[in-house]
Amino acid sequence: MQRKIVAEIGLVIYPDAQLAAVHGLTDLFRIAGDMSAARHHDSAPAIRVTHWQQVQNSGVGCVYDSHPGTPHRPSHLIAPPSLVMPGRMQSMRGFATWLAERHSAGTTLCSVCAGAFLLGETGLLEGREATTHWAFADALAEKFPTIKLDVDRMVIDDGDIITAGGILAWTDLGLTLVERLLGPSVMLETARFLLIDPPGRAQRPYNHFVPRLDHGDAAILRAQHWLQANGAKNQSIAQLAAVAKLEERTFLRRFRNATGLRPTEYAQQIRIAKAREALELSRRPIEQIAWEVGYGDPSAFRKLFQRITGLAPADYRRRFGTAVQVG
Repeated sequence: MQRKIVAEIGLVIYPDAQLAAVHGLTDLFRIAGDMSAARHHDSAPAIRVTHWQQVQNSGVGCVYDSHPGTPHRPSHLIAPPSLVMPGRMQSMRGFATWLAERHSAGTTLCSVCAGAFLLGETGLLEGREATTHWAFADALAEKFPTIKLDVDRMVIDDGDIITAGGILAWTDLGLTLVERLLGPSVMLETARFLLIDPPGRAQRPYNHFVPRLDHGDAAILRAQHWLQANGAKNQSIAQLAAVAKLEERTFLRRFRNATGLRPTEYAQQIRIAKAREALELSRRPIEQIAWEVGYGDPSAFRKLFQRITGLAPADYRRRFGTAVQVG
């Protein structure tokens, strides 16, 4: 008895797309189908998986089909991560036009990581909430300034458009679609079989502070270097302005323009980055780490740490710590 196809999920193989994600999603949907079959036997619904690629002189065509024999009507199309940095991604106007046409015919568009740049080219993310890899957020915002970016979230499901964040967030997106199409029980069984977390993770705990240093403002760069060298401890606006050799109001304006942060926010990011490293690599008490990075009040440190990373210090250490407990 032929199983009922509940959806056709197409994977878009654009230039420099990450094939590990393409094949990983193909396998994930097959495993989910097998889990569904084990529950429902012959009446189990199945997901049809197709791969789509630019075919010379004939637009975008299907180059793989898990269930061939019937006309294609992709219910979902996924733009996977890229193997190259966003600045080196090729223009994909042909793919973008095709995706926009499919969307107008009812297809849900999805992206993972830098695949959001392909969705951005369709124009369909204008004014929409979306996510991408936290390290690519500035580049995406610069290229498509009307997108409402939220890189703290791993998956943003906006109904007809779904975006996923990190380079391995294809697992989160895949399980999200499995839950939608085959139900939560099949999704959880698939996650357990693959030993991966169910959807619901956040990017924030993985998002490390990367200071902007290539802005071209030499005065502000002096202040940044001074903050880094001093661990951002006990600094004042007057001190920083003096290091930059600027009047205080001018310094504040230029610092925000150059770094995207106020000096106090920038200093907090430096301190929390040092605290993260200490939590990952040592077993020192949290109160001691708070004091070492410049916080005399452990309670205030804990609140700030959780606001920036999304985890309490103790939870962060449990998840990311590598130091072995002695004794």
